[in-house]
Amino acid sequence: MSHFNEMDPRETVVTKAVKGLVVDIVAKLCELIESRGLKLFAIVDHSGEARRAGLELRDTKVVIFGSPLAGTPVMQSVPLVALDLPLKMLIWDDDGSTKVSYTNPDALAARYQLSDELAQLLNGIGPISDALVAT
Repeated sequence: MSHFNEMDPRETVVTKAVKGLVVDIVAKLCELIESRGLKLFAIVDHSGEARRAGLELRDTKVVIFGSPLAGTPVMQSVPLVALDLPLKMLIWDDDGSTKVSYTNPDALAARYQLSDELAQLLNGIGPISDALVAT
């Protein structure tokens, strides 16, 4: 039994359809991250690693990014939130359609019982995904 507020699993992940190939959306996301002064920590190429292991996986990449200025106060207050930070966005092929998915910031705030002030620091991922959808 957990000690934090539970959200409906359908509310914990946000998924949006985007136009373009996974590789192009990853490139656009990296450009957005840089243009907004955020830190790109890593790109995890799940499908590429699967291929190298002789396995097949739909095009699947995770971009890990964030802002030390935003994330640090959250982790100072609730150290366990470091399990979910920096923020991550999954870019994946869904039978020929490209999707972006990420953990709902409200779900993170509920999971770690963040104050409204700290929860606000995690909300930047929504506008970034909106910018991907708009391109």
